[in-house]
Amino acid sequence: METRKELKKKARKNLKRHYPIFMVACIIAAFIGSEFLGSFNITELKVFPTSITTQTEKVDKAVEDALNGNAEESKKVTKELKSEIIKQDQLDQKKVLGRSRGVFAMIVNSFSTGSIYVTFITGMNAIIGHPNITSIILVSASLLLSFLTWFFLGNMYQVISRRIFLEGRTYQKVPIQRFLFLLRVKKWNKTAWTMFVTSAFYSLWCLTIVGIVVKRYSYILVPYIVAENPNIKTLDAINLSRRMMDGHKWECFKLELSYIGWTILGALTAGITEILYSNPYKVATLTEYYANLREVKKQEDIPGIKKLNDKYLYEKASKETLEEEYADVIDALKHSRVKLEKPNGIKKVVADFLGISLSDTKEMEQIEQEDRKKQRLEIFKNVVKRKEYPMRLFTIPERHHRQKLDTINYMRKYSIWSLIAMFFIFAIIGWVWEVILHIIVDGEFVKRGVLHGPWLPIYGYGGILILTVLNKFRDKPLIQFLTIIVLCGTIEYFTAVYLEYAYNGQKWWDYTGYFLNLHGRICAEGLLVFGLGGIAVVYIVAPLLDNIIQKIDRKKLITVCCILLALFIFDNIYSKTDPNVGKGITDYQMIILKE
Repeated sequence: METRKELKKKARKNLKRHYPIFMVACIIAAFIGSEFLGSFNITELKVFPTSITTQTEKVDKAVEDALNGNAEESKKVTKELKSEIIKQDQLDQKKVLGRSRGVFAMIVNSFSTGSIYVTFITGMNAIIGHPNITSIILVSASLLLSFLTWFFLGNMYQVISRRIFLEGRTYQKVPIQRFLFLLRVKKWNKTAWTMFVTSAFYSLWCLTIVGIVVKRYSYILVPYIVAENPNIKTLDAINLSRRMMDGHKWECFKLELSYIGWTILGALTAGITEILYSNPYKVATLTEYYANLREVKKQEDIPGIKKLNDKYLYEKASKETLEEEYADVIDALKHSRVKLEKPNGIKKVVADFLGISLSDTKEMEQIEQEDRKKQRLEIFKNVVKRKEYPMRLFTIPERHHRQKLDTINYMRKYSIWSLIAMFFIFAIIGWVWEVILHIIVDGEFVKRGVLHGPWLPIYGYGGILILTVLNKFRDKPLIQFLTIIVLCGTIEYFTAVYLEYAYNGQKWWDYTGYFLNLHGRICAEGLLVFGLGGIAVVYIVAPLLDNIIQKIDRKKLITVCCILLALFIFDNIYSKTDPNVGKGITDYQMIILKE
């Protein structure tokens, strides 16, 4: 066995190489309660104002009244709380955390006033007819939900975490998809059961003083064993861990005890150093310990050790083996090197940075087909280069047969006419969306927007700018989502500023009272919708619309686009002197005061 110093040195090296994903893996573990339960002590450092404490007491009273069958009294308390919140919110019109309007405000108010609990409890009482039975059902349901959450998530998450650390010690890359490792090999339920039985055994041993410590180290390798072989039988995994740790418990205890300095530092920093460093460092070291001990026990040939058969988790596959297993991928990668002649000059700049095609349609289709092929092969490139674990060589093959939506190629380049057509489609859909929303919320038809036509250009501009200005982020969904929020928020905010300036302070929308709003011009609720909608546009809607638009006769498409452009320009000129105003369009301040 290697010394603690050697194990820790290797652990620090692996942690440095995979710090982001190792840290995230441990943060998730602490958050869901799988391990590192004390790492989030920083969240307990809160000071609650007296008003919030009083509000909590009122909510508790409302829930208690509902459970006792006093429906009217409990509803009265929640209504009073909601009225107080909205009244205070309307007194401070510049408040960022608005609580009087919008879906977010409604959700926040429902929980903070307790109305959501009261409504549910009184509904249960009405159906069942007895408050005591309702209480029993609610308590039982809560316990069952807590158990199922722990059983299928917190209980077995250690296995996922250990798999990520094991791959990280051998390979340069650990893809984010590894968090779904057990789902992809169809062993989530089996793993949850194995870890549940392990927890049950340990809980029984905890009834004895000796068992609390000794059996902790007897079962400490179970998550690693299952991470390596999720198909192993439950009792086989437990017994194998016991055999491997036989004669090594004191050694492992001393290894954990050597982190006493980090534990003290974590307590002094309210868990910050644990979250940022010591938690992943500890797991990385334990992972090295397991790999080292595994090799020793392999040489000793202890019973059951052959079940640890994931060879390529500890050594990289030879080039010959990869060439045989990934022959189709390697051949496709070689073929992809044959590049078609791409646009040059201004065409290339526009295509690369804005995702706009100025080339011939057929020529661009060939280029897109090549790009689509490369996109599908990209996920295998690191495997072939021996930088990532080869899942095709895993003892339990992943499910490869999945439906591919090849027609939805979101990395495509859009033609000018296709973008113009989509601009009007997005603008019209945006107009219809807001009209319908106004009918649902206020119960009346309102022709939305500053223009007179059935379009809201802010949706059109937003959609097209997302497809062009943010073109470079399409292969990074998370960054794409965040940049969409920033872009749409900027457009909406400064459009509001422009309209207010151009029309003597007249407003066409006002988010005052919405949760997390900025000067009433943008709000978190709207930006979230824009973000999700933008993602749908980039990865699904725009590619499918482009497929349809490409099938339209080019001359007819150009004719329709020119007619729509002419009408749109005329509407802009006319609305400059005679804008669309009136009830539900520009009288938001009056609406707020009436609420």
